[in-house]
Amino acid sequence: MNKTYNHTTYALLGILTTDCRTGYEIKQLIDQSLNHFWKISYGQIYPTLKKLVADELATVTTTTQDGKPDRKEYTLTAEGKKALQEWLEQPLQQIPVERNEVILKLFFSRHQRTEHTLTLLQDYKQKLQERYETYQSIEHMIKGSHLESADANYWLYTLDYGKRMTKATMEWCEVTKGQINQEED
Repeated sequence: MNKTYNHTTYALLGILTTDCRTGYEIKQLIDQSLNHFWKISYGQIYPTLKKLVADELATVTTTTQDGKPDRKEYTLTAEGKKALQEWLEQPLQQIPVERNEVILKLFFSRHQRTEHTLTLLQDYKQKLQERYETYQSIEHMIKGSHLESADANYWLYTLDYGKRMTKATMEWCEVTKGQINQEED
């Protein structure tokens, strides 16, 4: 297979290796875990699933339900597993560039009052603390009820990355606030 897809396609191929089979289940998994490091909008899911089926990377089974819309369940094909594995084994093309509004505002903060910059950093740290607590809750859930999953250790590795990055960024907020305060003195 030499066809190249976008990262959303590969993310959905990966999700199909879990127990998620319907668009709704896929969206739930994205909202509960991937969304912390990879954004996929609801509007991308169904067109991408349709393309996976068209390209024979997945199959779809439709079940009629009384009084409800038909239930479509997607399953990875051998070709889909191969495409996922090939993508996983490719070297990184580049280090991801983070788009961060706080950093952008800080870059131009010479043009605002120092109090506003300090408030920006404090608010950012507070939101990071909330994120860190969310990560701790997710870790507790994985260790409590998903540890038997073959994917659990890998989920914990990515979660650990998020926790460490969040903790380091909170520390950066404090150091930067301290430096700004020293400059004001």
